[in-house]
Amino acid sequence: MKRANTPTLTRRPGNRVRQARAAARSLRAYWVGEATSLAGSSVHTVALPVAAVMQLNATPSQMSLLAAASTAAAVVLALPAGVLGDRCAKRTVMVATDLTAAAVVATVPLCWATGSLSMPVLYAVALLLGALTVLHQAASIAIVPEIVRPQDLPAANSRIGAAYAVADTAGTYGGTLVVGLAGAARALWLDALSYLVSACCALRITPAPARHPQGGRPGRVLGDIRDGIGYVMRDPIQRPLVLALATHAGADGIVTTYTAYTLLTRLHAGSTGLGVVMGVTGAGGLAGALAARRLTARCGPGRVIAAGFAGYAVCAVPLLVARPGVGWLAVLALAGAVKTAAAVAAGTTQRSLRQQLCPPHLQSRAQQTAVWLVSGVRPLAALTAGGIAAACGVRAALLAGTALYLIPVALVQASRAGRLTAMPCTPGDPLPAPGTLNGQTRSPA
Repeated sequence: MKRANTPTLTRRPGNRVRQARAAARSLRAYWVGEATSLAGSSVHTVALPVAAVMQLNATPSQMSLLAAASTAAAVVLALPAGVLGDRCAKRTVMVATDLTAAAVVATVPLCWATGSLSMPVLYAVALLLGALTVLHQAASIAIVPEIVRPQDLPAANSRIGAAYAVADTAGTYGGTLVVGLAGAARALWLDALSYLVSACCALRITPAPARHPQGGRPGRVLGDIRDGIGYVMRDPIQRPLVLALATHAGADGIVTTYTAYTLLTRLHAGSTGLGVVMGVTGAGGLAGALAARRLTARCGPGRVIAAGFAGYAVCAVPLLVARPGVGWLAVLALAGAVKTAAAVAAGTTQRSLRQQLCPPHLQSRAQQTAVWLVSGVRPLAALTAGGIAAACGVRAALLAGTALYLIPVALVQASRAGRLTAMPCTPGDPLPAPGTLNGQTRSPA
């Protein structure tokens, strides 16, 4: 007699083949839709500020409000979005948020065509898109373990990360080109179309049936949030990983606050040099995503994650010592590419690890706990960078952020996560019993 919480595994080869094909089709539909949506989102990332400046003559304070509107939702909605993702069918949430986002984006070109486009409209669009993105990602990231087997998560996340890297880079350059050719308002029709394509792809996903009840009492939202945070903070593997991510986000927030400023002022790179450095940097994400699975199989997840954080810290050093000139720009571009590759390899590995360890009914809340911590740290990091720069100069802020990059390395190395030599589930291995890690019973610490 089967235990209630044990996955039902069929032994018939025909069923296994059909399930594998269905999973492959679902994964293909997933990453095509998500990559298309990400590429389209790069259009509004460029188009909204351009529309504000070029068509509405926005002031610096208005641009600041527009930027804040696009990021505020992550801090406020990250944890409730995790509850929604665990309570509701994730595919339904993905489709609903995509369709709503398409309608929201379409209001900008419609308002422009009727002469009613204004800064309050752009504020509302940026705020709503930020909220919808948080809700969508809470479901879209957590649905991956429902599409593929736990053993196949590293390979699946590697493919997803590679698709995202290509879509992000192509979307940024393509969005800039489309905005330049068609205008900021008209370009947003392309973004609306990308959301519709993403919704159609999401409808083709066939997730595995839920093995845990997804309902919840409406009044228990805070309790569900507390359960998600408590699970992550009690787990001896996930706690150090999430804290390392949050610490890294703080350090990175300090450095990135003045990266473009340093390139444009102290290094005199100009807009072309800045674009080249940022473009090559983004290309490193593809290499990191493709290499993550092989590195994890050869070196173990603990070493890959720790080395990724360490490599990121080392590659931040050239910005501190760079001088004006083409040679230094080439060094910075190469360092940025390696840095991004290290970050993506470590990020893909830790995501697969956390997804394999997390119970199905907590996937979204566990993921959103990390998102909430990272989102909350970034605004504080920007303010910290401003305070250090005001007191000691921009170079001091960069130096402080670079030094803080070493803290995540220490957190991972000192934890059980840093000592892992294999993923909990690897291809060809049987599924581990609940509450075990690599065949050994996990302590509740």
